[in-house]
Parts: sequence; C-alpha cells; structure tokens
Amino acid sequence: MNHPVPARADMSAIVAQHAPDAALTLYQGLVTHQRMRPKAHRFAYKIYAVLMDLDRQGEIKGLSPLVSHNRWNIFSVHDRDHGPADGGPLRPWADRLLAEGGLAQPAARIVLLCYPRIMGAVFNPLSVYYAYDEAGLLVGVIYEVRNTFGERHAYVAKVEEGQLRPSGLRQSRKKLFYVSPLMDMDMRYHFNLKPPGQEVTIRILEHDGEGPILSATFHGRARAVSTASLLGQALAVPFLTAKVVGAIHFEALRLWLKGIKLRHRPPAPPRFSVEDGVLDTTAKP
Repeated sequence: MNHPVPARADMSAIVAQHAPDAALTLYQGLVTHQRMRPKAHRFAYKIYAVLMDLDRQGEIKGLSPLVSHNRWNIFSVHDRDHGPADGGPLRPWADRLLAEGGLAQPAARIVLLCYPRIMGAVFNPLSVYYAYDEAGLLVGVIYEVRNTFGERHAYVAKVEEGQLRPSGLRQSRKKLFYVSPLMDMDMRYHFNLKPPGQEVTIRILEHDGEGPILSATFHGRARAVSTASLLGQALAVPFLTAKVVGAIHFEALRLWLKGIKLRHRPPAPPRFSVEDGVLDTTAKP
C-alpha cells in the first residue's frame, strides 16, 4: 500500500530533531565503508566528531580548558581548516554559497559537523554544514570534501520539496571532484542524512552506471562537551587525526593489493558547485 509523502514541515519534525543548542557538541560513533565492486572490501573504525555553531564560536573556550577555537589546544577547531581556508569567519562564506545555491533568505542558524584538530593536526575527508531557517527547518546543506592532495570542493545543496522523507534527507549530486585514485570520476553521489540531534547519520552511496559501488556511513551519538567527555574520547580513540589519515592510506593499500587499478588525477575543479555541472568560476581551485 502506498502512503503519501508528508508535507515538508511535517517531515522536518521527523528528521530534523533540532540540532543541539550548544556552541559545540561532541558526537562519538563509527565510520563504516563497504565497497561492493569489483572487489568486495569493508572496514569500520570508531571515531568522533564535533558540531560547531558558526554564530557561537566565542563560547567554545568556556566549555573546557582542553578545547579552543582558532587557538592551539589539545582539541581545537580552526576556521582556516574549512571554507575559503583563509582564516576568516565561516558564516559569511557559507551564507554566500547557500545564496548561490538558491536559498532566498540567509539561514537563521548554520552548524558544522567536522573532525577537530588534535594537538594541532587534522584531516577532514568530509565536513557537513547544516543550515536552518527561523522555524528550525533544515533548508540547505554544504558537503565540503577534501582529498589527500590538498584540494577541496564544496557541493552546495538547497533542500528541495520531496527530499525530506521518514528515512532522512535524500539528495543526489554528480561527482565533480577527485577523491581517491581507486575510484572513477564518472560517478554519482546519493546522500542520505539524519541531521544532528541526539544522533547524527551521514550515508553516502557512490553509484556508477551499473548501480552502487561504495557505501560510506558515519553514525554518532551526541554528548555535551566537557573536560570529562573530551578525555573519554581521547582515551577511547587516541590520536584521532593519525587514525583518520592512516586508515585512508592503509585501506587504499589493501584495495590496491586486491587488484584495484589506480586512476589518473584530473585538474581540481573550482572551489564549489551549486548543481550538477554548474561550478563557481570565480573562486580559485
């Protein structure tokens, strides 16, 4: 029996969950990758991330002496690791991209899910910006992707009618940015998100012309940021940055040993795209 898709406002009540009302929130969880073809390959790692409110960064230093914003610490989040990478505030950059993507009004709130710096070091394969309107409804997402060659690209996606479903927010974009030498460029991303609340889920299915070839998922549970919670994560997942970078190269080696051929890296596209094949032509690569 077919059931009608609820109205957008009703769906937001199901999937938005209301992002935590804090300057910074900790999400502890698991990253899982599963490759289906041409060689099966799967791995999972414990990991943690932080959710930062782009309008309340000045409050972060008051949460714990172990965490800072734009200053060295055991745990820290730096603006220059994201967006235009110039150290400037991220909110104007995110507002500009969302406007380019068709958002009629600036978002009332934007939060960023990313890995923090650990002892000054970080690598974020994917950072996700969630934009909300005055009613707390999710209205836009920025998927900021990086590769290990120092390049980055932001896929800007306004939330369109019908994309919010009981299973989460579903969006799709053509792959425009080279991520791995073990994956072709002629692919399409299918994003399935459960926006941050008590839990957060990001699932990305990478499709070629024959169907899904790779599934990547992060699922985490929220914890308030405190000295105790930060120390707990440091003990549970020591050396987070080294673990992320090491896992990328180790799993790539395993795939190469299984016979997956290497692909040539094309020139990097401009910094962001707002729809399939439509690139920002003014930003530097």
